[in-house]
Parts: sequence; C-alpha cells; structure tokens
Amino acid sequence: MSSHLHALVVGASGIIGNALVETLVADPQWTVRALRRSLSPAVDSIDCDLTDAAATLAALADVDDITHVFFAAYQPDSNALIEAQTNSAMLRNVLDGLKSAGAKVERVVLYQGAKVYGGHLGGPVPTPFYEDASRHLAANFYFAQEDVLRERQLAGELEWSILRPDAVLGDIAGNPFNIAMVIGAYAALCREAGVPLKFPGSPHTYRGIYAQLTDARWLGRASLWAATADSARNEAFNLVGEPFRWNHLWKKLGEALHLPIDEPQPMSMSTHMADQADVWQHLAEKHDLQPIPYAQLVNWGFGDFVFNLQQDLLSDMGKIRRAGFTEPMHTEVALFEMIASLRAKRFLP
Repeated sequence: MSSHLHALVVGASGIIGNALVETLVADPQWTVRALRRSLSPAVDSIDCDLTDAAATLAALADVDDITHVFFAAYQPDSNALIEAQTNSAMLRNVLDGLKSAGAKVERVVLYQGAKVYGGHLGGPVPTPFYEDASRHLAANFYFAQEDVLRERQLAGELEWSILRPDAVLGDIAGNPFNIAMVIGAYAALCREAGVPLKFPGSPHTYRGIYAQLTDARWLGRASLWAATADSARNEAFNLVGEPFRWNHLWKKLGEALHLPIDEPQPMSMSTHMADQADVWQHLAEKHDLQPIPYAQLVNWGFGDFVFNLQQDLLSDMGKIRRAGFTEPMHTEVALFEMIASLRAKRFLP
C-alpha cells in the first residue's frame, strides 16, 4: 500500500460521496479529488459525462496519481437491463481513463445495497442477508459493476472491496434517497399544521422489523478501512446499523422533536405531500432556509417505499466485524444527529 494515498471520489455530490469526501479531507494521509463535483470547497473537482467514454478519457488524461477509487455514482433507469449497462459502463469508463493516464490504482471501493439480495423483485427473501448469497437471474446493476471489478482483479490490474449499506442517513438535501430528509421535512410539516407525528406507512411495517439504516459518516469511516485493510481485499461486506422497529424509533423521534405521536396514518406521501409546497415556502421564509425548490427538496416516493416494506430487513454484520471493522452504529442517535445537522445547515426549520 502506498505511503501517501490519493483518492478519486466518483459521485462526490451524492449522499455517500459527500460524507466520504468530508471523511477523507479530515485525514492527512489522503489527497482527494472529486468526479464530477464536490460540495466541499477544499476538493478539486473534475467534470465530465461518465456515460461518455471519450469524454471521461479526456477528463482524466492528466490524473495519473490516483491510488484508490471510491465509486458512489449512480444513474437510475426504469429498465433494469439498461440501468445495469449504463452503470457498469460508467465504472469501466473511469477505470479505463485512469489506466490510460498511467494511474496505478491499488483498490476500488464500490457501494451496493440490499437490492443485491433480490428483495426488490416482488417476493420475500430469507433473512438475515449474508454476503455469500447466490445471485438472481434478473438484471441488476450491482452485479454488472461487480463483474467489471472482478475482471480487472483477475487481470492483475487492481483490488476491490464492496460495502453494502441500506437506507443511508445524510445531511444534504435534494438527494433522492435521504430518509433523514424525508422524516425531517414530514415532521416540520406536521408541527406547522399542529397535528401529531403519525407514521405515514403501513401499520404492519410500523410494528415489524422492516428497517435498517446506515449513517453516511459511519459509512465514510468504513470506506477508508475497506480501502486499506488487508482483510477487506476482494471482499464484500454488509454495513448497517442496529435493527429496529419503527414503532419504537418513532416514539423516540417524537420525544426528540417535541411532537406528539399517534397511531399510523397510511398515505401516499408522493401524492399528499405534493400539495404542501405553499406551506413549505412559508416555512422557508420564516426560518431563512436554503432556497431549494420544494419539488427538489425531498423524494416523498422514497418515503413511501421505506415505510411500506412488507418483509423484514436484516443484514448480517458478522463478516465485517470479524474482518476488523468493529465500530458500532447507534441507529437512534445517528438519525437524530443527522436531522439536527440538516437543521443547522438550514435545510430544515
């Protein structure tokens, strides 16, 4: 492993990439670059269309010092096959660009999620989720990206490590998969309306073990471990916080935010929160919030997904602990700290 480490964070403005950049910047042994852009002014950013092989090659032509790649970029598509082809091509384009520039990439850290276990395909999947679970037949961009890394590893070009978080808690707004922002905005609207904080999903989900979360900052620290630990070489690891029941966490949430709670009120957040734009504009003016359009602020559809899961979610954490990453994550504390950070940054009132 190199004595001084040079990181390229791909997808640096996302919920994972942003926290990762902050973690790397705070560590003096790392030099950091971002692709496409970073929210941190301390980091040099490289801009290009990752789906364009020629453009990526040109953008990385002078980037010859990268030792580690943290790949957190993602381009969604409703067609799973196209999504797999697009996202694997983005990874391949970055690696090809660095190789052409003469960079000696030692290890790539890639991020997957619980969809790697097939729960999104329609039926229940046995839990706990173990990293050695067999693949499913349907197209999955996680598999396509992993295959790219395995091919490069077998060719002797690099090592890899994969981390598998679940719903990530971050302190940025405008990201489509930030459940902390969904909860924080929903709580603010409930407070403004003078109504209890009712769980907006299925009562079945409310009382079952249907949830696990990952703190983006914790994921950042795990990423540095995955990038450098011998025990993480060419291995995949689940990375989730303590399992919980929403009914327990929701009560604690109400206490922390000084809001009364009541029995669940199932609703389509994507439908019924859409008509709260005027209320949010009032809150934004009253509390001098960041000028982010309401339609871009929160992905209410992600809330619908998380709050209406009908199978238990439980990823086994034994493998990563045995490999040496033993830092725990307190789910309740992580959620409340992230909401507090979103308020401090004036994304939430």
